[in-house]
Amino acid sequence: MIDIKFLRENPDAVKENIKKKFQDHKLELVDKVIELDKLSREAKQKADDLRSNRNKISKQIGALMAQGKREEGMALKEEVTKQAQQLQELEAQESELSTQVTDIMMQIPQIIDPSVPIGKDDTQNVEIERFGEPVVPDFEVPYHTDIMEKLNGIDLDSARKVAGNGFYYLMGDIARLHSAVIAYARDFMIDRGFTYCVPPFMIRSNVVTGVMSFAEMDSMMYKIEGEDLYLIGTSEHSMIGKFIDTINKEENLPYTLTSYSPCFRKEKGAHGIEERGVYRIHQFEKQEMIVVCKPEDSKMWFDKLWQNTVDLFRSLDIPVRTLECCSGDLADLKVRSLDVEAWSPRQKKYFEVGSCSNLGDAQARRLKIRVSGEGGKKYFAHTLNNTVVAPPRMLIAFLENNLNEDGTVNIPVALRPYMGGKEIIG
Repeated sequence: MIDIKFLRENPDAVKENIKKKFQDHKLELVDKVIELDKLSREAKQKADDLRSNRNKISKQIGALMAQGKREEGMALKEEVTKQAQQLQELEAQESELSTQVTDIMMQIPQIIDPSVPIGKDDTQNVEIERFGEPVVPDFEVPYHTDIMEKLNGIDLDSARKVAGNGFYYLMGDIARLHSAVIAYARDFMIDRGFTYCVPPFMIRSNVVTGVMSFAEMDSMMYKIEGEDLYLIGTSEHSMIGKFIDTINKEENLPYTLTSYSPCFRKEKGAHGIEERGVYRIHQFEKQEMIVVCKPEDSKMWFDKLWQNTVDLFRSLDIPVRTLECCSGDLADLKVRSLDVEAWSPRQKKYFEVGSCSNLGDAQARRLKIRVSGEGGKKYFAHTLNNTVVAPPRMLIAFLENNLNEDGTVNIPVALRPYMGGKEIIG
């Protein structure tokens, strides 16, 4: 959420940012929120003046009563009663206007970083760099569920009967591989200095609206009926929520955490051949990383975070590339975002396996995550998050890139300790 003071002083910059994100329907919100904010501040000023005046009159009443001037004192008491009613009305007006201002401010997108390429949607994201040599084998690479089924590693039919489409049973060595990848990713991040955490898998609505936009919330989150609780779509939501309404000592920053969790997503609008199998699903597990830091350090941490994902995939012999997300592909709270995509020998193209985001002070402002700096000066922290690894989608890349012609799958050296020393699945 943008600072209201910045919006007041720079309305044209905010409008230009909205245009860069191709959200012209939100342009009118800028003028509307400025007017509502003005009325809110006027109501607050009038209320403050009344409180101040009431205090003065109360002292006068005490003095008059002490002097035996009862009639004059009672007349002033009636004035105080009238002002109390006025004050009540002003406070209600101020509260209503303040709520309207907040509601609109939460719809206005964060100011994007100057480095973000301007584009309407993900088709205009910009490739930055490739890591590893993409290989297409001489034999045909089957669809990922066919690979798993041949290895007796997946049961989609039973899952449909039990839970419907978008769910799965992983079996045998494929299930073990799934857990091995998660465990390896956990230790990989611990070795890089991150603190391991297992967070709550449900969060309250005030945390949900603090970490994401309304549009994301509607398309992703499952709500628990009759409870003020939502199933998390990623542990980043719960992890950032850990710092809600806190004042953190500057010398303790940054907080660098890596977290494991199951994730639950509606996946509204999923379609096409790649939505079958385990590419887009309602339930999966993920290893995540988050950082809470000083504003001047967030750019540095952004580069460190996406590099962690690249390094992990390369340690498992999977070629990847990085894509800078264009303005139209950025969620409203994001300042900048970079996707990591893995090579698919079957499709002969890359596909997304992770996303790194710098949210500036947007989440911190909504959740009141503050820092106490030099001289006690308080300011909002910056928050960042990135996918370490998210099987089973990551398994698609793993299986395709390590598949042999006979249907067996090689286990890279780094992963063998987590697979009981196995060198091959078959």
